[in-house]
Amino acid sequence: MIDINLIRTNPDKVRENIKRKFQDQKLPLVDEVLELDKKARELKGEGDDLRSKRNTLSQQIGALMKDKKLEEANAIKEEVKKGNERIAECEKLEEELQEQIKQKMMTIPNIVADDVPVGHDDSENVELARFGEPKVPAYEIPYHADILASFNALDKDSAGRTSGNGFYYLMGNGARLVSAMISYARDFMINKGFTYCLPPFMIRGDVVNGVMSFAEMDAMMYKIEGEDLYLIGTSEHSMIGKFKGQIIKESDLPLTLTSYSPCFRKEVGAHGIEERGIYRVHQFEKQEMVVLCKPEESDEWYEKMWRYSVELFRSLDIPVRQLCCCTGDLADLKYRSCDIEAWSPRQQKYFEVCSCSNLTDAQSRRLGIRAKGEKGNYYLHTLNNTVLASTRALIALLENNYNEDGSVNVPKALQPYMGGITKIEKAVK
Repeated sequence: MIDINLIRTNPDKVRENIKRKFQDQKLPLVDEVLELDKKARELKGEGDDLRSKRNTLSQQIGALMKDKKLEEANAIKEEVKKGNERIAECEKLEEELQEQIKQKMMTIPNIVADDVPVGHDDSENVELARFGEPKVPAYEIPYHADILASFNALDKDSAGRTSGNGFYYLMGNGARLVSAMISYARDFMINKGFTYCLPPFMIRGDVVNGVMSFAEMDAMMYKIEGEDLYLIGTSEHSMIGKFKGQIIKESDLPLTLTSYSPCFRKEVGAHGIEERGIYRVHQFEKQEMVVLCKPEESDEWYEKMWRYSVELFRSLDIPVRQLCCCTGDLADLKYRSCDIEAWSPRQQKYFEVCSCSNLTDAQSRRLGIRAKGEKGNYYLHTLNNTVLASTRALIALLENNYNEDGSVNVPKALQPYMGGITKIEKAVK
């Protein structure tokens, strides 16, 4: 949520930002907020004037009562009574207007960075850099589900019976490989100075509304029937929500946290659920990184965070590239975002494995997360980035470490987490 002072002082900037995101249907919201804000401020002014007048009249009543001028005192008391009634009315009307303003402000997108490329959707995202040489071996690389099946490591048929489409069983070395990657990602971030955390896997509705837009919530979140609880789609939601309504000591900043969680997603939309494989599923595991910092430090942290993703995937012998998300591909709360995509030698193209975002103070305004500085309290900037998402990272690892004989090399970084195993062989039939 943006600062309402920006709408008051520079509504054209807000309108232009809406246009850059191709959300012209939201343009009327700016004038609607301005009109509601004007009425709310008028009511506040009237209420303040009435309170000031009440104080003056109360002093007069005291003096009149002292002089035993009861009739005049009672007349002023009646005036005070009417004033109090109007004050209560103004407060109620102002509260209603502020709620209307808040609801409209929640749907106005955050201001996007000036250097973000303008584009309608992810097809217009811009490649910024590549890391590692993308290779295509002379031999064929099977579909990842078939590689896992050759290890007896994937069972989607049983998951279909127990849970339906979009779920899976990982077994044996497939399950072990995922656990190894998650553990390695955890230690990788701890070694970068981040504090490890296991968060709640369910959050309340007010936290959901604080960390994401309504459209995102409807497309992603599973709600627990009969309760004000949602299954998290990423632990970023729990981790940012941890600081809801808090005033943080400036000396404690920045807060750098890395969290593990299972993630649950509806995956509603054009992409749908993958029938055979595990690229797009309802449930997976993820290691996340979250930073809360001073506003002037968030650009620097953004650079650090996406580079951590590159470093981690390169340590697993996986070539990657950085893709700058265009305006139309940014969720409403994001100031800037980039995807880290891994190379798929089977498809001979890149696919998303990480997403790094700077949301400036959009989340902290919604959730009331502030720091206490020398010049007063201010809203913190929040950032998040995927360290490693289990299913997609597994696909990238299998394809980029696949050998002609059907075995898969275990990257050196993961070998201590795999009991020293250097290679996963096909199962003996």
